[in-house]
Amino acid sequence: MSQSNLKVFISNRLEILVEKLAGIVKKPLSTPLGPEIIVVQSRGMERWVSMELARINGICANCRFPFPNSLLEDIFKKIRPDLPNASPYDPGVMTFRIMDVLPDCLLKPGFKSLQNYLTGDRYQLKLYQLSARIADLFDQYLIFRPEMIFQWEAGGKNANKAQGWQAELWGEVTRRVPGLHRARLRNELLKAVQDGRCDTRRLPARISIFGISYLPLFHLEAFAALSRRVPTTFFLLNPCREYWADIVSERELQKVRRQDPRVAENLAWYHFEKGNRLLASMGTLGRNFFEAINALDCEIHEHFEAPRGKTLLSRIQADIFHLTESRPVSQKATDYRRSQEQVASESISAQPTLPAGDTSVQVHSCHSPMREIEVLHDNLLAMFEEDPHLLPRDIIVMTPDIGAYAPFVQAVFEGQTDEAQRIPYSIADRSPRLENRAIDGFLALLELRGSRFEASRVFALLEFPGIKEHFGILEADLPLIEGWIRDTRIRWGIDADSRVGVGLPAFSQNTWKAGMQRLLLGYAMAGENRNLFSGIVPYDNLEGAETRVLGRFIEFVERLFEWTNKLEQARRLDAWRKTLLELIENFFEPDDELESELQLLRHLFDDLAEKQLQADFKQKIEPGVVTAFLKNRLDQDNYGAGFMTGGVTFCAMLPMRSIPSKIICLVGMNNDAFPRDSHPLNFDLIAQHPRAGDRSRRNDDKYLFLESILSARRKLYISYVGQSIQDNTPIPPSVLVSELLEAIENSVGIPGRATTGA
Repeated sequence: MSQSNLKVFISNRLEILVEKLAGIVKKPLSTPLGPEIIVVQSRGMERWVSMELARINGICANCRFPFPNSLLEDIFKKIRPDLPNASPYDPGVMTFRIMDVLPDCLLKPGFKSLQNYLTGDRYQLKLYQLSARIADLFDQYLIFRPEMIFQWEAGGKNANKAQGWQAELWGEVTRRVPGLHRARLRNELLKAVQDGRCDTRRLPARISIFGISYLPLFHLEAFAALSRRVPTTFFLLNPCREYWADIVSERELQKVRRQDPRVAENLAWYHFEKGNRLLASMGTLGRNFFEAINALDCEIHEHFEAPRGKTLLSRIQADIFHLTESRPVSQKATDYRRSQEQVASESISAQPTLPAGDTSVQVHSCHSPMREIEVLHDNLLAMFEEDPHLLPRDIIVMTPDIGAYAPFVQAVFEGQTDEAQRIPYSIADRSPRLENRAIDGFLALLELRGSRFEASRVFALLEFPGIKEHFGILEADLPLIEGWIRDTRIRWGIDADSRVGVGLPAFSQNTWKAGMQRLLLGYAMAGENRNLFSGIVPYDNLEGAETRVLGRFIEFVERLFEWTNKLEQARRLDAWRKTLLELIENFFEPDDELESELQLLRHLFDDLAEKQLQADFKQKIEPGVVTAFLKNRLDQDNYGAGFMTGGVTFCAMLPMRSIPSKIICLVGMNNDAFPRDSHPLNFDLIAQHPRAGDRSRRNDDKYLFLESILSARRKLYISYVGQSIQDNTPIPPSVLVSELLEAIENSVGIPGRATTGA
């Protein structure tokens, strides 16, 4: 068997790693027209790497930037050309397969807990949501617990009898699914490489994995096996040049002390080392990953560069790099008196005082998210004034919830009337639903089904782009229409019958039908507020050309009534595709700007219809399930737009986003927002029986915060909501911010506290 051709480049600076990557990419491939494969974990990293390669080599062309799962799927298809384009084990496909199988399984005794949850599910929505969660969980099992899946398929039951229904459900689903899932495909890949049956002509000529902070053992073993046939190189960011796999955080140390009180008496004898408190507390993810990397048969190249500078930020980065805990000179005498065990467990280095006016680390406590962005804007202006060479593209602003902060960013940065204070910016990582008003309008149309048809809700539809244009209604007509709705006392309900549907008496007053009758009768005759026709008072305030607007508005309302009835019916998935396409044609007037948004919806409709064939799903689906499907896809999918466009980049705090920048700003670092908690299902077997190497959203966020500290080249700016806007009550920041402030206090001997953004 051929030897491993796996190389690992390690550095504490991403700029060094991308230079090494540029040197490799510059060498011609064995297949001249083949693409250069660079595996990344975010579109932001793709953008940064491509720009850096173009800067270093003068060009970046014919490069593909797949995610790890996507690349492995492509390689599986090259090993097994008979595989379908869409895997039948994809969570999106498995959701509908589980929906098909689960109702019959509920009759079995082991499914009682699911029976209780699905009781009263008239509209299939609970069934769809539960099936989607189970499908995602099964997908995680394939990566993190493949041996358990193989045990299920071999007929063995899970050791936890209370959750034995999962093995039974998996068996029911897989009996109807042709093809191989990713766990078996990985085993086939490993065996093909070992036996020499792998045709290298079908594989990539070269694979580079860049800037990824963590990969499961599933992927590491696959890439390690591939390296025997394909030159494979990892480019990994390591915050510390020392060996730090054995350091423990204070929390871990306390846990050990509770288990064995003798540890507290002699830390050095038990070889417990804290090293650096920030690295020990926040570096669990990286620590486990580098431990897995060191176990591989690979050639490691280290290219570390010690942080330079005398600022507080440089000192924090240097402490992490050297695995030390620096202390101010004033505490040196105290350090000498520390116990032998403490000295053995922690390296101490005295540091000089900070330069005057050091603002390399800033923490701001504000009263609201809006105030956070206002304070950020003012501080950015101050930074530009302080450094004339600083450009907007040198600044990255990250937040745990970009959807919540995006409106405030737009309000503050767009609301500057003085051109000298306008800062160019872009917002990345927003879902298409938040970026595109037409998509939001389409979802509002779907959600009108089953509603009370409130006047404000119906009128709001005309404010979405494309809808009023389709019916020939102008922006200037909206105040007139709003006045008609108000004057005719339209409140809610289509007619008297629609009110019966929500359990209320059948009265027509204040319904849309009653208001429309008054408007139409006012066009036909003068009522003068006293003449009735069939008990209806005509609406008199209609003049001349306003009648044309009235006709267009009535056409819009009547079409809403018509489509509300259409959308109530259950259909098969392919029929829903046709219906949703007709809905777009009946309510939207596409133009050059809207067409791309509507085309995105059409692609989703096609995907919905394809699920019928991929999952062999022939049941009729309720409209609520279709709406939930579209919302989930639109909330999850983003296409990397808005990242590094020349202005200040606002983006989400996502794992693997260790992109270096002169200024790194973290806003919204609230106690309840970051690190984000995950809430596993009560039947999640991974959460019930955790292992080293399992993903943890909390550990992901901790490592992301650590990488953000290390990626800031000049300044680290942090803000959070630290005072109640009602009564000025103090609110603590994220626990990670508190740890950083505590580390600053211990490092320089001054209290680490936030400045109030009043």
